[in-house]
Amino acid sequence: MSDRLDVRKTYKLVVNGAFTRSESGRSYEVTNAAGEFWANVAQGSRKDLRDAVRAARAAQAKWWAATAYNRGQVIYRLAEMAESRRAELAEHVAAAEGIDPAAAAASVGRGIDRIVWYAGWTDKVTQVFGGANPVAGPFFNFSLPVPCGVVGVVAPEDSSFEGFVDAVLAPLATGNAVVAIASETRPTPAILLGEMTTTADVPAGLCNVLSGRRDELAAALCTHEDVDGVDLAGAGDAAGALAVLAAGSIKRVLRARGHGRAGDDARRLRAFIETSTVWHTIGQ
Repeated sequence: MSDRLDVRKTYKLVVNGAFTRSESGRSYEVTNAAGEFWANVAQGSRKDLRDAVRAARAAQAKWWAATAYNRGQVIYRLAEMAESRRAELAEHVAAAEGIDPAAAAASVGRGIDRIVWYAGWTDKVTQVFGGANPVAGPFFNFSLPVPCGVVGVVAPEDSSFEGFVDAVLAPLATGNAVVAIASETRPTPAILLGEMTTTADVPAGLCNVLSGRRDELAAALCTHEDVDGVDLAGAGDAAGALAVLAAGSIKRVLRARGHGRAGDDARRLRAFIETSTVWHTIGQ
């Protein structure tokens, strides 16, 4: 027998481009689908969530100021990073969801393909959701989609990787910053993807991933007045009550359709954009 003890990883929060323990010092145990110990994970607090929102607000303007082409390249770089750690992601998905290795590898492959798909949307959002409007007069009138700002995500509980990708990458592709609460019982695939953003040229603070108790963090996310929209894909039976809390500060709210995910692709992309109308005179 070796006398060496393995260095066991405690999965940290991803806030403002750094891996941090919760300011409260708390952590909790995560088990695999068989009920066996899998990992220790930081238990985020409301203070951690406020820090993440502040970081997201600071990062969002820089992200939107970048060209659509550049945003697509950054998201594609994230897909490259995920591809390089595909085996590790598949191991975590298999443990979290209780599926065989082949099914887990297929799930991760679909998730990575979705990241590439969202990368391709960054320079197409304006064409699809914007347009030139007919007006009576010597004017041009354009409707242009713009991001709503900071989007909070309550990630799906059942789909630890694919569902997380859809919930997070859609608002990022349309120019928003994200504060995501990972699955409470299956957080490690989401945290791994969050770690990859720090080496994928994603601006610090643009994609923040918190782990912890959903009943502690989700209400704080929905009532935070500097959050502009919330995706409640993983809120379950609490979605109605959380939507009411979000209405107090007039947030955009995306509710789940079916089991976990929030419906068709276009609906996700459209959920957290606003329309800006621009008038311009026609030169003679």
